[in-house]
Amino acid sequence: MSSFPHLWPWIGLGFAAVVLAGLLFGDLRGDHTVPRSRDIVWLAWAATAAYLLHQFEEHGIDAEGQRYAFRAMMCETFGFADTATCPVPEAFITAVNIPLVWLAGPVSALLGRRWPAIALSFFGVVSVNAVAHIGPALANGGYNPGLVTAILLFLPLALRTFWIALRRPDLGVPAVAATVLAGILIHAVLLLSLKAYLAGWIGETALVAIQIVNPAIPMLLLAAVTSRRPVRA
Repeated sequence: MSSFPHLWPWIGLGFAAVVLAGLLFGDLRGDHTVPRSRDIVWLAWAATAAYLLHQFEEHGIDAEGQRYAFRAMMCETFGFADTATCPVPEAFITAVNIPLVWLAGPVSALLGRRWPAIALSFFGVVSVNAVAHIGPALANGGYNPGLVTAILLFLPLALRTFWIALRRPDLGVPAVAATVLAGILIHAVLLLSLKAYLAGWIGETALVAIQIVNPAIPMLLLAAVTSRRPVRA
């Protein structure tokens, strides 16, 4: 259990502590004329910290005390009850999570200081991922790894941020709609590429490469939809 696929969620937990310290004791706002709770850049940093905690619940220790539980759930979803023989690569899990959160989260927040739509874009994966956890839990009446943080962190952060974005003339309905669409697209690419791998249509290298570039979808889509000059805080 000391291999990197099982170690990175613990590293992410430390990263979350650093981001939380910055949120509580620093000033990570993009717009210093508004309170933190109304600043999209600050909220993007908060979503990054929330996602790091969410990753730990999925791939570290979940709310039921199970270790690296999300892969087992994914294997079962694809019809592989035995995790020891499940063909879903651990490298796939790692390649999905580190670029998506450790890189795309901070990059979205940093670029969001000049392009608020880019900060908003990170909430595509946050909002859709929340639905991906809460929906099955309601349908099946049971817990899934990541559900607690999806309900307590993802849902309120996403709703708060969308409420703010809808009231900003530089964002509004088009940006929020594009954000949700981007979240759907990023999950679709993730699942379809895994299905292609399991069907033998692509190899593991291609599967991993797709996950590395996949997090660019929200930023590119929001940039295309808003397509306006940079806005300085």
